[in-house]
Amino acid sequence: MNSVTQQPHTANAADLATELRALVGKLKRRLREQADVGDFTPSQVSALLRLEKEGPATASKLARAEGMRPQSMSTVIAALEAAGMVRGEPDPTDGRRILLSLTDSCREWIQRGRAVRQDWLTRALQTRLSTEELDVVGHAVGLLSRLTDD
Repeated sequence: MNSVTQQPHTANAADLATELRALVGKLKRRLREQADVGDFTPSQVSALLRLEKEGPATASKLARAEGMRPQSMSTVIAALEAAGMVRGEPDPTDGRRILLSLTDSCREWIQRGRAVRQDWLTRALQTRLSTEELDVVGHAVGLLSRLTDD
């Protein structure tokens, strides 16, 4: 066990930030392990999730949003199209541009992955924590949410 679970932590904000960042990173890795991302690269998964969140986009808009060169994004998109995850259609307002969007099979893949991660985390919480500890985690989640509120 680490110091976070052994005793209440009264360290300064900088120490707590270090521990929290490490813990969140570990949780993200564990959640990522639960989902089958297949042979997709992190860049490909990121582009898919951006299209899901923000809706159809051009390759250049995706490249800007992802901080990539357009040529690199073209490679990402080609792989996703070949895998049947995205499709391109002419922009209704400017037929010269192609809007990329997710396929139905991609949306189903994303939903399945989320369900698997949700199930794993639910089971982990239920089997590893007492009712009182679940209450503490619930309170902590509320406090942590304040860190991300704008």
